[in-house]
Amino acid sequence: MGWTRNVLRVNLTEGTCEKEPLKMEWAQAYLGQRGLASKYLVEEVDPRVDPLSPDNKLIMVTGPLTGTMASTGGRYSVVTKSPLTGAIACSNSGGFIGAEIKNAGWDMIVFEGRSSSPVYLYVENENAELRPADDLWGKSVWEVDELLHAKHQDPRLRIACVGRAAESGCLYSAIVNDLHRAAGRSGVGTVMASKHLKAVAVRGTKGVAGIKDPIRFMQTTTEQKAVLAENAVTGQGLPAYGTQVLMNVINEIGAMPTRNMREVKFEGAHKISAEAMAEKRESDGQANLVTNAACFGCTIACGRISVMDKGHFTVENKPKYWGASGGLEYEAAWALGSDTGVDDLETLTYANYLCNEDAMDPISFGATVAAAMELYETGAIDDNITGGVKFNFGSAEALAKAAEMTATGEGFGKDLGLGSKRLCEKYGRPELSMTVKGQEFPAYDPRGIQGMGLTYATSNRGACHLRSYTVASEVLGIPEKTDPLVTDGKPGLVKAFQDATAAVDSSGLCVFTTFAWTLDNIAPQVDAACDGEWTAERLLEVGERVWNLERQFNNAAGFTAADDSLPKRLVEEGANTGPAEGKTNGLAQMLPEYYEIRGWTPDGVPSNETVERLRL
Repeated sequence: MGWTRNVLRVNLTEGTCEKEPLKMEWAQAYLGQRGLASKYLVEEVDPRVDPLSPDNKLIMVTGPLTGTMASTGGRYSVVTKSPLTGAIACSNSGGFIGAEIKNAGWDMIVFEGRSSSPVYLYVENENAELRPADDLWGKSVWEVDELLHAKHQDPRLRIACVGRAAESGCLYSAIVNDLHRAAGRSGVGTVMASKHLKAVAVRGTKGVAGIKDPIRFMQTTTEQKAVLAENAVTGQGLPAYGTQVLMNVINEIGAMPTRNMREVKFEGAHKISAEAMAEKRESDGQANLVTNAACFGCTIACGRISVMDKGHFTVENKPKYWGASGGLEYEAAWALGSDTGVDDLETLTYANYLCNEDAMDPISFGATVAAAMELYETGAIDDNITGGVKFNFGSAEALAKAAEMTATGEGFGKDLGLGSKRLCEKYGRPELSMTVKGQEFPAYDPRGIQGMGLTYATSNRGACHLRSYTVASEVLGIPEKTDPLVTDGKPGLVKAFQDATAAVDSSGLCVFTTFAWTLDNIAPQVDAACDGEWTAERLLEVGERVWNLERQFNNAAGFTAADDSLPKRLVEEGANTGPAEGKTNGLAQMLPEYYEIRGWTPDGVPSNETVERLRL
């Protein structure tokens, strides 16, 4: 059946944990994970709720293929209303805890209310209870993981928790599981901490029962693993270099956002690239990159495991950062590096470690530091505000100090924890915030990759590359090559990517599979696992339904077509170099056609016909 058909509802106010049946009519319409949890949130939460009030809910959710033998079937998501954006948030994570939740017998865990004191949720199969976490409050993710494993004496216990940043109110705090995998964006960790929920610890030994056709499921998942293995990206590039394979590629085409997106090419990219991570250091003969790593059931293994130079100024007297931990991936390397102008690989690794240790989104953190650096260099803030730290572009010392301050919420770190939109508004320069709907941009300049501008502007959770990765087509030629410098055809391309990605996110699989797979590869796996008939066409309809449901939530929360916009810098200032030199993003040309293709009114609202067709 794919689903366990069980929901664990945790009322933090009352301290209760109760089992209830999954609403299967919703599962048939929204499949699982992103789609299904969004449906629960829309039905149960007022879109205008204060994200940090007890009335907001936090949902940890798996997909029907999570925990199965399908490649990359280790994903889970966290769905809530975002404190960073005020929009619907769905943050996806890998690692092992998603499969553990599923193997404990649960499709999703719904958290509601707020505990009067810190607690953590302990789940062992069908048994679930809230336990005191006063001793865990104020501790980092790494410390909590160690303490809970020691307390329960179970090395296979899987833990997801928040760090000190969330406790201090950092609006882009993540939920980190398995030490360095994260539901990273939109401040889902901030919501979790606001509920005084420090951690979720899960042990599941029941296995995934009820696959509709086990033999066919085994056959089709085996066939699709072969497709991944034979693909140049999923079988070679990602295992060898991870997402960092993109660093030099994006830089060379002039689409690398640099120094708060003032420039489109970073002269230090080669120093922080995948190739640089693999080079051995002269100091100790050790490379920054130790090995790749895989999440549960993954045959791609794009994860990075790194070690730091023990003599580097950031860790010279801090032994806990000498051990191997989650290394840089492309988005983190870009945000911490190119966007701030810092080309010191070890400093980037250190800042990334702190983002892992205290559960901060490295994209929003790095982009906020970049905005602070421009504020500093233009005189909007000074040493009195930054606590004496000189926030100049290219300063490794400033980046390291910023990470330390933000992780603990001390000094100027409290301001950095607001995110770049609120930071720039506070100091009178709102135009310096490179955000959409309050969320910071990822690592692709939309002047050099036009489709990404429309992707960012229309993303339901604020600026995001994982809602419609048109880079695949515009740069990599997947599934077919389109010209990154033109706007023609991009509205249809963006819609297709958005709908397909929403379907993949709802299945329990990783979106990286789509470098090799289409929905024609995914549908047979879902069909063999789940009740009903699941075709590629049905999955695409599920994706479109999810996208429109999220849009309805945001419209009800107060968002309008005016929020489908880009910062003036990107639509008024041309790229300074590269193939896109002199070009701005053509959002104004693309947006009306996008609304029409979506079946929305000119003011960005799903039409009555669209609502009826999708049975919303």
